[in-house]
Amino acid sequence: MTRLSTPSGPVHGTSLETDGTTIHRFLGIPYAAPPSGANRFLPPVPVPPWTEGLDCTAPGPAAPQNPESPAPPGANPRTWSEEGCLNLNIWTPGTDGPARPVMVWIHGGAYLLGANSDGMYDGARLAAAAGVVLVSINYRLGALGFLHLADLLGAGYEDSGNLALLDQLEALRWVRRNIAAFGGDPDNVTAFGESAGAAAIGTLLGMPASDGLFRRAIMQSGTAERYRRPEESARITSLFLELCGLAPSSAAELLTLPVERLLAAQQDLEKRFAAESFAVPLPFQPTSGTPSLPAPPLESIRNGLNGWVDLLIGTNLNEGSFAVEMRPPAAGDPDYPGRAAATLAGSGVPEAAASGYTEALARVMGREATGKELLEASIADSLYRQPSNRLLDSRSLAARNGATGKTFAYLFTWRSPAMGGKLGACHALDIPFVFRHLDAPEAAFLTRGKAPAALGDAISGAWAAFAGTGNPATEELEWPEYGDARSTMVLRDEIRLENDPRRELREFFEAVRPLPAR
Repeated sequence: MTRLSTPSGPVHGTSLETDGTTIHRFLGIPYAAPPSGANRFLPPVPVPPWTEGLDCTAPGPAAPQNPESPAPPGANPRTWSEEGCLNLNIWTPGTDGPARPVMVWIHGGAYLLGANSDGMYDGARLAAAAGVVLVSINYRLGALGFLHLADLLGAGYEDSGNLALLDQLEALRWVRRNIAAFGGDPDNVTAFGESAGAAAIGTLLGMPASDGLFRRAIMQSGTAERYRRPEESARITSLFLELCGLAPSSAAELLTLPVERLLAAQQDLEKRFAAESFAVPLPFQPTSGTPSLPAPPLESIRNGLNGWVDLLIGTNLNEGSFAVEMRPPAAGDPDYPGRAAATLAGSGVPEAAASGYTEALARVMGREATGKELLEASIADSLYRQPSNRLLDSRSLAARNGATGKTFAYLFTWRSPAMGGKLGACHALDIPFVFRHLDAPEAAFLTRGKAPAALGDAISGAWAAFAGTGNPATEELEWPEYGDARSTMVLRDEIRLENDPRRELREFFEAVRPLPAR
């Protein structure tokens, strides 16, 4: 049993040997008061200090969520609790010597699913190999984390649409106050995450309250554009009330409904969005024009907010392959070009311009894309790649106006052998490379035991180097800043540096969706 005294109170954890290094593990530490009862739909409240030793030998519960369907191969059902979900896990090589870099993981799951206890996020190997203190956090999901109630419930609920992000900020404040007791440097914190976790970080970069809570950020398959305006969020709230069997005049009943009722309505909402989308259904998103998120994140970033934060950002080549291969066909679906046009329209590309995207993709590929390739690429570009490019351009604009944070970019292209190679460099494939879990059961479906260990070592090493110094370069890997050349590290069996990969697609989106000039 490992015992530590922290500013929040004493904790009891465990120690384990990982790759020849002793790692001390503390699981399920509460960072905020229970967000249930009178605290439902309200911002998080700091957890009161405790005096008795807290048993931190088992993970805490996840946030309330519906079962994943279909669940990924090897996934275990998650245990959730509304009362106890605001918790975090810590892995540390020790409290001796100089303070270590801190890496805080924010999990993905479309803002609907996920937990810091998922096996792929076990931080022991990365902490052991990199000598970092690794933290993984839970936060409220779905309606409990994003339902916009300002118009219906009034004072106190102005930020109910951003509670998940406020939870993350509270976790980062807890880390700042307590992480030195675990051997971490509170002035050298890197927030990193994938998918919705990366989108959350992109949004945090545009939130004034995040300033000073993390020194660096790593966004894997994320965006700073996943938000809605209040009127759009209000429409989602209206539909959610209807699915709960409530009228706007009885919205206060949401405060006391059993959480299972909320989840049932949420599942119905998810199904409606899934039926209307050829990409990734995202019924819940943060709300801008609110106290905590007064402006769209990308706008604030472009204007210099958090401009001192170092950023490493990238995407996987085939982000859309799961949506293409796994979505069951439905009566009335248009052909693949029609689906691609609808996906592009959702990202602001006029229907009349869709043929221009098809032509740009053909120039990138050196041939005409198949229907599935066209749809997959349109999803990858609309939801992930081009939003990342716009964030990179916004950072460049901020830098020209005095922002000092360094910016680095990557494109992950190693292809999964799963499903006969149909998934390619799919969404989430990068996670086992980062956490050094290429041989884990949870990774087996995607890696098939064929993932190159050298690539995993290079990626996890670069992530750790970035967390330590703000630069992902290592002795084995030179990695220049993004800069005017748009220098991008292509992560594959043989890593290479490429300037402005898939340039034709970026230029197409720039022509139809130019960034506002400053």
